[in-house]
Amino acid sequence: MNYLKIILSILTVSLFLSCGRNQETEQASSDENQMTSKEIMQKEAEKKEKTEVTEEEEIIKIVIEADDQMQYNLDEMTVKAGSTVELTLKHVGQLPKDQMGHNWVLLKPEASIMQFSQKASSAKDNDYIPESLADQVIANTKMLGGGEEATITFEAPEKGTYDFICSFPGHAMIMQGKFIVE
Repeated sequence: MNYLKIILSILTVSLFLSCGRNQETEQASSDENQMTSKEIMQKEAEKKEKTEVTEEEEIIKIVIEADDQMQYNLDEMTVKAGSTVELTLKHVGQLPKDQMGHNWVLLKPEASIMQFSQKASSAKDNDYIPESLADQVIANTKMLGGGEEATITFEAPEKGTYDFICSFPGHAMIMQGKFIVE
C-alpha cells in the first residue's frame, strides 16, 4: 500500500512539473517520468550533496600585517562559526625577530591577556607561547622578523568574541584585537 502511495506521489509531482513548460522542459520531464523512483531520489541526493560540499569547501582568507611600530593593520576580524580560516601574518617592518618579532595568537575566552603575556615573556624558545598556557590558545602563527610572513589554517570556534594578540614581550597591551565569530 505504501509503495502505491509513493508511485502516485511521484506521478503527481511529475505531472505537475510537466504542466506549463516549453518543449525542451517537457522533454526533460518526460525523461524524468521514465526514471524509477529510486533514480529520482538518488539524483536529488546528489544535488544536495554537491551543495553541501561547496559550502564546506569555502575558505575565509585573512591577511593581517604587523610593523616596526608595534601595530597590526587590523583590530577586528569577523568570520562564521565553523568556517575554515586561512590567516596570513605579514611582518612588513625591517627589524629582526629578536628585536621586533611579531606573531598572531588567538586566545580562548577564559584567557587573560595580562596573565598570558606575562608568562609569554619567558617562553622565547617556544615563540613566546607559554607551554603552561598552551591550552588557552585556539591558533597561532610562529614568531616573525621583518619581511617574513606565515600562514595558518584553522576552524573558526563557536559564536563569540575572542581576543587576538602578539605575544612578543611587551607587545600584547598594544597589539591586540577582536576576532568575532557569528
